[in-house]
Amino acid sequence: MLAVYVRVSTIGQNVAGQKREIQRWLGGNGYEPDQIRWFIDKRTGNNLDRPAFEQLQGAIFNGEIKTVVVWKLDRLSRSHRDGINVLADWCDRGLRVVSVTQQIDFSGAVGKLLAAVLLGIAEMEQETRRERQAAGIAAAKDRGAYQGRRKGTTKAEPAGAKELSARGLTIDEIASAINVSPRTVRRYLGAAQAPGISPRSTPSWKPIPPRL
Repeated sequence: MLAVYVRVSTIGQNVAGQKREIQRWLGGNGYEPDQIRWFIDKRTGNNLDRPAFEQLQGAIFNGEIKTVVVWKLDRLSRSHRDGINVLADWCDRGLRVVSVTQQIDFSGAVGKLLAAVLLGIAEMEQETRRERQAAGIAAAKDRGAYQGRRKGTTKAEPAGAKELSARGLTIDEIASAINVSPRTVRRYLGAAQAPGISPRSTPSWKPIPPRL
């Protein structure tokens, strides 16, 4: 039996993008629906306390799962230590672990080594995003442009979003910082997007997967 694990960080995020790419891989490799079990979490990846992940671990322990497919390796864990421990245990059990977007098949000792490198990169990227958010918010507060979420409301000030954009934060980073959706951030920025600031939702740099 093959398991697919999908995770998004919040309830408001959509799993459709991950599922679409994974289903394309499954179809291309000849897997039928009755051969697949889906495990979906809408929880942070900073720890392993996630209901679907715990169910997946139970199925692996019971010998029901032979292959685990994920959209990207950091869907398993944002923590380098947790991710390595999980993958090391899975590889020791003889599981095949496939990262669809990174186009890497993890198994055995080589799989553990590659996983360690990629999880380390993912953790550094997360820390960089947090530092950028904190620096951007601090600078916006100093200038009086950022007020955060008003008590009793669900919207943040558009001026705060524009200020964070001008500081170089991406749409996803701004959305996380002021607790609104990326769509709301795009509406806040609108035509007032500062010249030279790209309204991208994710960093453009991606690690180049090693050739196997």
